[in-house]
Amino acid sequence: MNYSYLNRMKRLFLIIIIFCGLWSPICAHAVNYQALIITSYGQITVKLNNDTPLHRDNFVKLAREGFYDSLLFHRVISEFVIQAGDPASRHAAPGEKLGQGDPEYTLPSEIIPTRYHKIGVLAAARQDDEANPTRRSSGSQFYITVAVVGRLNGLYTIFGEVIDGQKVADKISRTPRDENDRPKKDVRIKTIKIIEK
Repeated sequence: MNYSYLNRMKRLFLIIIIFCGLWSPICAHAVNYQALIITSYGQITVKLNNDTPLHRDNFVKLAREGFYDSLLFHRVISEFVIQAGDPASRHAAPGEKLGQGDPEYTLPSEIIPTRYHKIGVLAAARQDDEANPTRRSSGSQFYITVAVVGRLNGLYTIFGEVIDGQKVADKISRTPRDENDRPKKDVRIKTIKIIEK
């Protein structure tokens, strides 16, 4: 038996184990997430970005816990965005102003300079710069763009994009709304299902 060969193979095997221990993100199988947003107007499928892990993992966690179940799209603006994720919207009275609710935490921004507000991006809502100079994101509120919105580039964390169902988002954006941009007829998220790819 060639002991020299066996020793070389043992050393190589040991190096691989050490390398994978130190660089586990490279060696481990990366999980890619999609979210199926089931609404009263139809379904929207979004792919979640792996380069915004805090926002990705937070969205996955909330969806799996049922946090978004029965929440409203409380702000819709044609040629701009549709927005949801305010927990106060679940039992809101008709006409009640919404948009201030959250899960009592925010997330550090994960703004990627090369990501732009094209049609169909999924991004985190937040308070304006005056109240929030570090641009921390809402812990739960998100929006989907229904137009190219260049003025938002570099200001909000984009953490996903629509891969199917953009027509549903467009339809939601065109629903009649009140002076606070809330749909006059409730548009509800039935549930969000997380899919691992």
